[in-house]
Amino acid sequence: MANEKILLVEDDFALAMGTEYTLKTENYEVVKASNLAEAKALLQPDIDLVLLDVMLPDGNGYDFCRYIREHDNYVPVIFLTAVSDEVNLVQGLELGADDYIAKPYRVKELLTRIAVILRRQKYNSDTKEKKEETEADIIFGHTRLDNRLYKIYQKERNVDCTPSEFRLLKELVTHADQVLTRKQLIERLWDVDEAFVDDNTLSVYIKRLRDKLEEDAVYIQTVRGIGYTFSLGNSTNK
Repeated sequence: MANEKILLVEDDFALAMGTEYTLKTENYEVVKASNLAEAKALLQPDIDLVLLDVMLPDGNGYDFCRYIREHDNYVPVIFLTAVSDEVNLVQGLELGADDYIAKPYRVKELLTRIAVILRRQKYNSDTKEKKEETEADIIFGHTRLDNRLYKIYQKERNVDCTPSEFRLLKELVTHADQVLTRKQLIERLWDVDEAFVDDNTLSVYIKRLRDKLEEDAVYIQTVRGIGYTFSLGNSTNK
């Protein structure tokens, strides 16, 4: 079986060499690009994951992530960034990134995040193929979760959402009226210890979901100092 192939887009020569060495020791195949032009040329169908620096000589990683998604390519993307503030995190998520790692990153953290995303990608692919046509949608308020297509609809209008946002909402809804701690949500969604996920990440996902759910955002309630709960109220399954 072929090893997973990773496209590493990083203009810092020393960091790129060190990261490539780390990945190869874990039996990943690595191709490197130091700018956007090279990255576009190397983006082939056999790429399983993209590690993407935000700041590049001929543009930025956001441009490349946008380019990937505009071409209907849903290869997982992890941003490598020296700036871990909420604005940058939101921008990356809005463009369809799967995760981000703040520099300087720990080797174990990098490898864990990559392994989790690749495992999740394979699981999602396998699960989607096995979904039965009769699997029930989830409905609350004006919102419908289509479990077959992994889509969210608001008043039957398709809501643009990332796979992670869909999983988060589904996790909350399927545990309605239960308090889920931040630790529980992070471990269930990212399949990784809380220490490996930036504290802002979950908060940003919750904020983005609330914005997209509009008036149905009231179902998602913050339990201060603990986590979140979903008050399903009068919603129904069909």
